[in-house]
Amino acid sequence: MKLDMWKKSGHFENYRENMYFTKIDEVEYGIKPMNCLAHIMVYKAQIRSYRDLPLRYFELGTVSRHEKSGVLHGLMRVREFTQDDAHIFCRPDQLHLEILSIIRFVQDVMAIFGFQFEMEISTRPSKSIGSDEDWERAEKALKEVLDSEKLPYELNEGDGAFYGPKIDIKLKDAIGRKWQCATIQCDFALPERFDLTYMDSDGKRKRPVMLHRVVLGAMERFIGVLIEHYGGKFPVWLAPVQVMIMNITDDQEPYVRNIYNEMIAEGIRAELDVRNEKLGLKIRESAVKKIPYMVIVGKNEMENDSITVRVRDGGELKDIKVADFINRIKEDNILRR
Repeated sequence: MKLDMWKKSGHFENYRENMYFTKIDEVEYGIKPMNCLAHIMVYKAQIRSYRDLPLRYFELGTVSRHEKSGVLHGLMRVREFTQDDAHIFCRPDQLHLEILSIIRFVQDVMAIFGFQFEMEISTRPSKSIGSDEDWERAEKALKEVLDSEKLPYELNEGDGAFYGPKIDIKLKDAIGRKWQCATIQCDFALPERFDLTYMDSDGKRKRPVMLHRVVLGAMERFIGVLIEHYGGKFPVWLAPVQVMIMNITDDQEPYVRNIYNEMIAEGIRAELDVRNEKLGLKIRESAVKKIPYMVIVGKNEMENDSITVRVRDGGELKDIKVADFINRIKEDNILRR
C-alpha cells in the first residue's frame, strides 16, 4: 500500500522498524505487516448504516515483518507469515458482545486441539496514537468482558498495540511452554484517523469501534506449536497421513491397491507402500513418520477379504473388514469437527 496510508495510520511513525518498503515508478510503498488498513478501505467504500453493524471482514492474509535476526526461531517467529485475520466494525453498544463472541470462539477452537491457555490484557505502550479517553474506554471494554465472565487474566503493562490495548491468549503446550497465538485488540484510534462513520438511528454520523482479532494467529507458528504439543504424534483426525497401507509380497499388490482406492474415495488420508522391500523396513519407516495406523496385507488377509491393522501406540486389530476400519476413522473425524 502507498506510503501515505502507513503515515496516516501511524505505522510509519510507530512501527516502521518492523516494515519493509519499496519504490515503484517513483511511488513509495510499504509492504503490509498487517491487514487492517485494507479492511478499513473496504469499510470506507460505501456509506454504512447502524443497521449494517457489526460488519466482520475476514482474510487469510499473508504479511511481512522485518523481525531482527536474533529473534527468528524456526516456525515460531518468521519474517513472512499468514494470519487468520479478521476486523470487526461495530457500534459502541455492540462492543461487549463482540468481544465475548471472539473469546468464546477462541475457547471452542483451543478445546478442539486440547490446548490450555492463559489471558493477559496488554496496555498502552510508550509509542502510541489516540487520546487518553479512547485508551481508557478500550481497556475498560476488554476488562469488563473478562470480569463479567469471571475469566482470570494478568496485566501486561505497556505491551499493547500502538493503536489500542489487547487481550493476548497464550497457549500451553504439552510440556508447559507458553506461546502467544490468538489476540483481540480494541481500537478507537484508527477509525478516528481514517474518519470511519456510520449513520445512526437519529440521522447523525457516528464513529464505529474496530476490533482486530486472530484465533490461530500466525499459521506457521500454530503449526509449529501443534508439532511440539503432540510430539509429531497427531491424533487420527488431524494427522496429515492417517493410514499407511502395505503388502507383504507382490501377490497382494492388486488387493492393497483396491483398499487404497476405497479409502481415498471415502475421504481417508491414506498412502500406499508397495515397494519390493522387507515388511520390517516398511513398518519401521511408517513408525518413524508416526502415522496412526498401518494396514498390513498378506496371503491370509487377502484370502479372508480382511486386513490387519497395527495401531501407532501399540496393539493390533486382526482380521478386520475394510469397511469397519473406514467407519472407525470416519467416526473419529466427525467427532472432532
